Amino acid sequence: MRVYFLSCRPAALKLDGDYLGKADMFERYVDLPDGGRAFAEIIPEGDFLPENFFIDENLLKQPPENIDIYIMESDLLVYARAFSARDGSFKPLFKRRFCGNLVTLFRQGGIFLSVEGSEYGITPIYAELGEITAEEQTLAGFPVLALRSGRSLLIISHTGELVFHNEVSEATFGDTLAVKIPFSTCTAAYAECRFSYDGIKLGQIDGRTVETRAPEPDILHCAFFESVLTRGDYARYLSDALRPKSALLREYLGDFTGISLPTGKFAAEHPNLTAVGLVYPQKRNIYRIKYFAVEISEGKIDNIFPV
Repeated sequence: MRVYFLSCRPAALKLDGDYLGKADMFERYVDLPDGGRAFAEIIPEGDFLPENFFIDENLLKQPPENIDIYIMESDLLVYARAFSARDGSFKPLFKRRFCGNLVTLFRQGGIFLSVEGSEYGITPIYAELGEITAEEQTLAGFPVLALRSGRSLLIISHTGELVFHNEVSEATFGDTLAVKIPFSTCTAAYAECRFSYDGIKLGQIDGRTVETRAPEPDILHCAFFESVLTRGDYARYLSDALRPKSALLREYLGDFTGISLPTGKFAAEHPNLTAVGLVYPQKRNIYRIKYFAVEISEGKIDNIFPV
């Protein structure tokens, strides 16, 4: 079994106590005997705690909180998605009173949002926040508190609920909420979305995906699957014969949530295929990667099939 390792931060990688090298966002792997068991340690640089776990059947049942497991046929990819800070002391990042609520963003291992008013709640914020600015806005006639840090936007209702949290490049408040959400795609795409608001929750009214540049020919297949994922105009990548079936593609491909490039092992075993891996959630922190290939004729995708 081949096990790949990725880490969101530069880290040292150990297996059964032996230093194997570094782990980062470039895939590195080790081959383990089938049915074997090994103790892995991912030790990040900086003031963060390491992640350690056994690579065995139990890892596929309940991975550690900060570890994502991707199942790729008979192989695994282990991704250290986050590391807990070594310093677990309470560090306030932002504090403000709003509509009778005390709103606090603080760091204590991770980053959390605390709202104290008629009720009290703490919500983990799965993003790294820097300098935070705040402004009171009116959305559909209701007061809301908008917190910004870089591209992160958090919107808190007058009752103290977190009703929106995402990366945005633009946001406009009024009768509706209009946002522009950037995607990390090879076409530099972004979504323009508009939401209604009833004072309790947001509801999407409409949206469209805009691709701002054409992909290079050798990554046309990647751009196509990214366009399907982001609900762009993916039909434009299809041949005349396949385009009438474009409405069936979402059902055919299933509910995938990400795209990955094939590993070197996959490429060696399938040298003549133009393929990508589609990521499907299985349960908490566990994903399965299924490979789909395409055939391209005259710059258009003429066939799509599972590998």
